[in-house]
Amino acid sequence: MKIIQTEIEGVVIIEPDVFGDDRGYFFESYNQTRFDAAVRPVRFVQDNESKSKFGVLRGLHFQCGRAAQSKLVRVVKGKVLDVAVDIRRGSPTFGRHVAVELTAENKRQFFVPRGFAHGFSVLSDEAVFQYKCDNLYAPESEGAIAWNDPAIGIDWRLRPEEVILSPKDSCHPTLAECKELFDYNTDYYA
Repeated sequence: MKIIQTEIEGVVIIEPDVFGDDRGYFFESYNQTRFDAAVRPVRFVQDNESKSKFGVLRGLHFQCGRAAQSKLVRVVKGKVLDVAVDIRRGSPTFGRHVAVELTAENKRQFFVPRGFAHGFSVLSDEAVFQYKCDNLYAPESEGAIAWNDPAIGIDWRLRPEEVILSPKDSCHPTLAECKELFDYNTDYYA
């Protein structure tokens, strides 16, 4: 696998080695030993899958405190724009984001470490999205940032009238208003 460092330390794009011929293809989507050595040691404990139609925007979500999660995400059908936002107060990249296009064709994966909010927009007619989490879902620890916070300035590659949100995702606070964030000087993996 090829590890692509992004402009924010710890947020990486992973491109697998794909072996294809006239029968189809094969690739290793995850290998814990290689991942731990190339990215960081993480023990994934939950796999999730979602299916969404064009225009659906999910995010920007995170879990706080001891329930903080890292995510390793990929698309198995369709195309999404996947985004990680640094929400670690005191970080030199606080409030900045990384966006990457994930498709069934490019087979890229995106690692979102603890201390980041995560979201994605669906750019194809339909998308099936899979993600591994290194902590179990804890609804009491949920946090979120407004998807359209102008201070973050994410281009979701959708026109405003195309965006489809859940009622919950339509009313999150801005980053400046959010009280439950992370501290850059705290190790959330300890």
